[in-house]
Amino acid sequence: MKASPAVLLAMLLTVSTAAVGQQPTSAPLAVLVQPAEARSLAVQREFIGRAQALDKVDLRARVQGFLGPRKFKDGDLVKQDQLLFLIEPEPYQANVEQREGQRAAAVGALANAEVQFKRAEDLARTNVGTQQTLDQRRAELIGAKGALTEADASLKDAKIKLSYTEIRSPIAGRIGRANVPPGNVVGPESGILATVVAEQPMMVLFAVTQRELLEARRGGASGEALTVRVRLADDSLHPEPGTLDFIDVQVDPRTDGQTLRASFPNTDGRLTDGQTVRVILEEKQAAKVVMVPQSVIASDQSGYYLYVVNRDDKAEQRRIKVGAERDGLVVVEDGLKEGEKVIVQGQQRVRPGMTVAPELAPPSGQP
Repeated sequence: MKASPAVLLAMLLTVSTAAVGQQPTSAPLAVLVQPAEARSLAVQREFIGRAQALDKVDLRARVQGFLGPRKFKDGDLVKQDQLLFLIEPEPYQANVEQREGQRAAAVGALANAEVQFKRAEDLARTNVGTQQTLDQRRAELIGAKGALTEADASLKDAKIKLSYTEIRSPIAGRIGRANVPPGNVVGPESGILATVVAEQPMMVLFAVTQRELLEARRGGASGEALTVRVRLADDSLHPEPGTLDFIDVQVDPRTDGQTLRASFPNTDGRLTDGQTVRVILEEKQAAKVVMVPQSVIASDQSGYYLYVVNRDDKAEQRRIKVGAERDGLVVVEDGLKEGEKVIVQGQQRVRPGMTVAPELAPPSGQP
């Protein structure tokens, strides 16, 4: 017996309805979340600076002569008053001895002039000698005194020049490369023989704009309220913090900048004179701020945003205002509260209003 068309249609509708009822519903999207943290964060500013030795001396020859063997190795640490170079002293020693002889002759001439003057004075008093002779002996005495003064000055000059044959370090520090090999004739025109740099402590100079300086002063910042650090070329931090100890009294009219100076201990010698570094000024008084990983923040034409999970397990797009970045974390100045669940994994597939299955992300450093 054949079924009528109406019965067949009813049977097909019944089968289709049953099939639809058997289809499984889609599960919520699984995401990892992390509560927004409130951390203590000090305000930081970063500037380009240059290391500069507190003391640096260029050694030069002050007399002419053959340069003897050097008394150091390039790069040595030297002490104050340590002998570094020796210029042949013999010609200058001979000159000193010659001047000593001339002085001795001048001393003898003065003694004789004093005796002759005394004798002429006695004779003139008894009317045996003449006034003319007395005046002559007086002039000879004055000339003898002048000759002795001149001999003393010549001897002193000769001894000074002899002392210049020994080139000593006026400061303690590290000496650089010698520029003139031994055996060459050197003199005042020979230029720098070597440079000694005092590496402990090391100064770092950096410029700040007038606006930055005024903002810091309005905020009550001072050298005592700031921690000063230096970041090196390999992005590592100098192990010892510094101290602000000088603000220049003049402003550079070309840049509107004012130079500041910080002093850093340099125990391990990481800072070198002339080295370019980044100076970090950080306020010692830290403020509480909300921070999230940088990777959770996205942006579009309207600005920055991230996704949070609300109490109903629905994804919510949250517009935020970002601030400073520190160690992979970003300060959220507005739009997010402490403890709100931020989606840290799976946010690429999330759409606003979507129901999700949140799971707490493991702490940083754990799988």
